[in-house]
Amino acid sequence: MSALAASDADTPPRKGLSGLFDAIAQRRRRVGLRMRITLTFGLGAFVLSLLLVITTYNFTKNNLLRQRDSVSVDQAYDNAQRLLLDLRSAPTNAQGLLEGLGANRPLLRYHDAWTPSDVNFDDQVLPASLRERVVDNGVPARMLIRVNDEPVLAIGIPLPEVGASYFEFADYATVSSTLHSVLVALVFASVITTAAGVLLGVIAGRRTARPLVAASQAAKAIAGGRLDTRLAPADDPDLQRLTESFNEMVAALEQRVDRDARFASDVSHELRSPLMTLSASVEVMQARREEMPERAQAALDLLVADVARFQGLVEDLLEISRFDAGAVRLHLEEFGVAEFVRQAVAVSSLPKTEVSVDERAEMVIVNGDRRRLARVVANLIDNARAHGGGDVTVAVSLPEPDDEPLTQVWIVVEDHGPGVPVEERGTVFERFSRGSAAGRRGGSDGAGLGLALVDEHVRLHGGRVWVDDRADGEPGARFCIELPAEEISE
Repeated sequence: MSALAASDADTPPRKGLSGLFDAIAQRRRRVGLRMRITLTFGLGAFVLSLLLVITTYNFTKNNLLRQRDSVSVDQAYDNAQRLLLDLRSAPTNAQGLLEGLGANRPLLRYHDAWTPSDVNFDDQVLPASLRERVVDNGVPARMLIRVNDEPVLAIGIPLPEVGASYFEFADYATVSSTLHSVLVALVFASVITTAAGVLLGVIAGRRTARPLVAASQAAKAIAGGRLDTRLAPADDPDLQRLTESFNEMVAALEQRVDRDARFASDVSHELRSPLMTLSASVEVMQARREEMPERAQAALDLLVADVARFQGLVEDLLEISRFDAGAVRLHLEEFGVAEFVRQAVAVSSLPKTEVSVDERAEMVIVNGDRRRLARVVANLIDNARAHGGGDVTVAVSLPEPDDEPLTQVWIVVEDHGPGVPVEERGTVFERFSRGSAAGRRGGSDGAGLGLALVDEHVRLHGGRVWVDDRADGEPGARFCIELPAEEISE
């Protein structure tokens, strides 16, 4: 039981550590290339300047202390030698001799009596170890001590010839002040170096990312259909290889797209002739339908439905091929969007579909191609009829509040079907995309080109189309078209 408890207790820390690493990795992925280069340069400059600060400060400190120590010791020995000579000639005037010595806060132990020149630097400030070494053992010694929070170097020199011990306190405050000034200068230089490193990182990041930005813009243009886009030759040999590979890839893609577009166009054109013959034959058979037996009539009905579906597929393929070839031309004219939607719904597959229009939307006009926008509305209604249970509503609304200038208008088609799953909403407007329900659809389902044509037509008009859930929270899909529009001035 205790082993099990220990194991359970160990689990949360591992999970927490793993979560921490995941969070760090995600944050690192969110940092861009230029920012990483800038941070690398800045961090490198900071680390380098920090090492230089530490090295320079320690080197300067050691040199200053060594020089100060050497000068103070030499001066102390000179003063001690002078004091020894004076004590031999005037052994009874120790205080006067110290005052005339001109030394740095001297202290004399003579005939077991302590004679200080400064009351703050008497025998009480001497460490016991230093006093024992100099006075008792007769060995010269020095020690860095603090007196009144001031660093001083206590130097002790025995004078056995006269039975005395001489001490001197060298001032280290000037050394500390000098070191502080040096440290401030080094820190300031470190800040400048780090800032220069960050600036170099910004410049290097921009220069490094410039080819990537150009490649990104080219890729975006290619994704938008401009397959003739190429990258300009680069002077750098490494970038030149990347540019050549990219241009070769785009050239191969352009050839394949052109080949596929020609294939779709050729197939569509080749199918139109036999399709027209088949349609004419079906019409002849339809004229004599009453003479056929019941089973033949049922077969004829299926044939009529399939021929109609086939005709729609061929027309869609032809339209798609025109988009790919760049042969689509819009016949633009201004018209009222509300009345246009009512007319488009009236000639659709569900002519009795309810159309609701905002009061302000009645005065909105768009500049577009009537035929193609009517095809857009018809395709959305057909899609809702096929997959939305047949209960369809159409609305014309405005995204902007009433007190703001009008720039867009929405045409919304809603149904009461199962809706479009969130994971499929990004691909539902792709060609031949039929969603996860494709396997459950019957023979009347389309080939997946209707919504693709909707997207192409709307984009040609400078608008966009998307799908989400119904606004009222009920089950179903909500297809929304946004088109540039303007309001008629009264």
